[in-house]
Amino acid sequence: MADRAQPGPKVLAIVTTYGVEQDELLVPHTHLSGSGAQVDIAAPSPETIRTLVGDRDPGKEVRPTTTLAEVDPADYDLLLVPGGTLNADSLRLDGDALDIVRAFTSSGRPVAAICHGPWALVEADVVKGKTLTSYASLRTDIGNAGGIWVDESVVTDDTNGWTLITARTPDDLGDFLHEIDAALQGATAGRAAGHR
Repeated sequence: MADRAQPGPKVLAIVTTYGVEQDELLVPHTHLSGSGAQVDIAAPSPETIRTLVGDRDPGKEVRPTTTLAEVDPADYDLLLVPGGTLNADSLRLDGDALDIVRAFTSSGRPVAAICHGPWALVEADVVKGKTLTSYASLRTDIGNAGGIWVDESVVTDDTNGWTLITARTPDDLGDFLHEIDAALQGATAGRAAGHR
């Protein structure tokens, strides 16, 4: 008989309050929540998050569930880093966001970043030796940080003791979510066995 008390996976999305690409936040949020995951959205402040579509058109507004400073990264199974040029550029300058990225990578838990989201990983100095993808304009930044950039819809890399899942644009969300689902199955199996 299955243990019904076992909670679903917990996912943390980190964003700023302006400029996150709408679908890169909301499509994973809807998908993961619908699959039984608890998804928290952390931003620098409790102000409403104003998303954008294509970096220019106003998107939906979203309320964060916590702040970057208050959240405990140890409570989560996977970190989601959406893109949006303005969002990602601001997020990589936020010390709390970078500390969260490092907390996940140093503990071996998976990180999923899409589009411009890998900028935070570059700034946190965690991409050395990793193969990843992103929006094409990050190619040089990733190379300069010691990563290997490839032009593929999704890349999953398990080197250096932690899983990194990356995708290029919202067009790749289907492949991206498939890899996130697989990583969460592994993470929750490990949690059930007493590993974190």
